[in-house]
Amino acid sequence: MISYPNIDPVAFSLGPLKVHWYGIMYLIGFLGAWGLGRLRAKRPTSGWRPEQVDDLIFYGALGVILGGRLGYALFYDFDNVLAEPLRIFKIWQGGMSFHGGLLGVLVALAIYARKVDKRFFQVTDFVAPLVPIGLGAGRIGNFINGELWGKVTDVPWGMVFPDPRAGGLPRHPSQLYEAALEGVALFLVLWLFSSRSRPTMAVSGLFLLCYGLFRFTVEFVRVPDAHLGYLAFDWLTMGQILSLPMILIGVTLLGWAYLRANRLEKA
Repeated sequence: MISYPNIDPVAFSLGPLKVHWYGIMYLIGFLGAWGLGRLRAKRPTSGWRPEQVDDLIFYGALGVILGGRLGYALFYDFDNVLAEPLRIFKIWQGGMSFHGGLLGVLVALAIYARKVDKRFFQVTDFVAPLVPIGLGAGRIGNFINGELWGKVTDVPWGMVFPDPRAGGLPRHPSQLYEAALEGVALFLVLWLFSSRSRPTMAVSGLFLLCYGLFRFTVEFVRVPDAHLGYLAFDWLTMGQILSLPMILIGVTLLGWAYLRANRLEKA
């Protein structure tokens, strides 16, 4: 068993203002995406100008924050938000849905694509390799908050989380599993895949497929939200239900992208 580091969720204070590590992780995600986006835009074949990335990240950040918070309220915390509507603004307490954030980003990118006269999938293919930085950082934020821990385990790296609801038992550090898969592994896969010219929609499809598979897998060792529990079969979670469409759409986009590319080559 490994001792949980029990890091203070508050990184530092400026008078009455408390700056939380969770918020800093989001800032790291946005800054990392911006830096890598400008780097990618400098490629001669990118079709992007570095200055276009600035507006792109701004639109994406709005989509992440608004969609992520609204998605969490709708998918995971609906009853509590109805009882306390102001709860939806307390982002520093955690409670962001990736799937809601994804929908928010897609809407924001559709608006941005129309503004700059680019095709929707041209924009999403460019953005997809930039997203895992924020995903990985966000999961580190969950770990620092001591939330979203996993099931009880006897593996040597099991951790005892300070939350009383964890029962003082060693559990899977599922936040770190997700940081490794959704952050590091997904970034490497997408960055390497997109380093060569690919058919339109292929990078977007691979992102959806890989994230869906990674999230679906980790859900088997992650404890579901207490007020939701397992939705079916004593193992199916809300996270898995929301990931299934991503897997199916990802496979569809990949297949469609390469089928369309082959047809264009033969035409």
